[in-house]
Amino acid sequence: MGEGLPLSPEGAVPVGVQVWGPGALFTRPELKVERVSYPVMTPTAAIGVLESIFWKPEFSWVPVAIDVLAPITQFTQRRNETTDIASVDAALAGRTVDTAEHRTQRNAVCLKDVCYRIHAQVELRAHATKPAAAYRDQFRRRVERGQCFHQPYLGTREFSAYFGPVDEREPVPLTMALGTMLHSVHHDPAGVRFSWFDAWLHAGRMMIPRTGQTAALAEA
Repeated sequence: MGEGLPLSPEGAVPVGVQVWGPGALFTRPELKVERVSYPVMTPTAAIGVLESIFWKPEFSWVPVAIDVLAPITQFTQRRNETTDIASVDAALAGRTVDTAEHRTQRNAVCLKDVCYRIHAQVELRAHATKPAAAYRDQFRRRVERGQCFHQPYLGTREFSAYFGPVDEREPVPLTMALGTMLHSVHHDPAGVRFSWFDAWLHAGRMMIPRTGQTAALAEA
């Protein structure tokens, strides 16, 4: 299942985990009125799943590929949301969100009965005290035992995810262009920046480049 995947600098194959659930919503940020899911899990969502299982400040997760193991099907859901959003500073000062006065209903185009296989590498930070192999082994043990720091979710917290070791299931035989996809979110002193990549599904596998392009979405 790891054929064709990029190796780590020391020649290690990526670790893998399978995640699945009855629904998912990987929101496309360019669509403001309705929430519409990308057809495949995004790299940022994959990192969220990996960190929910095992996270340490000594390393970062770098997803390299996502296999789609279930047919891509959609369903529409009407969701109650609020337009009243408090900043972190305001929340710390005691400000609450007024959901009753600022409630709005939006349609969401979600994914149904999803299953993915995430392949990822461990990238050590400067203050790491162990080799990358030690963190990979810890991750594998936690997956085998079903341990996690908090319940993983698929895009939004309402879509909880289950996870387990990888099996021999083949990806769906589907090749298609997925368009411009969110690659990563960068938190800088000047603000939040986003990077993107041109996503493709080849025989059910989406390869993820090491870095994305930081051009504005309108220019992508």
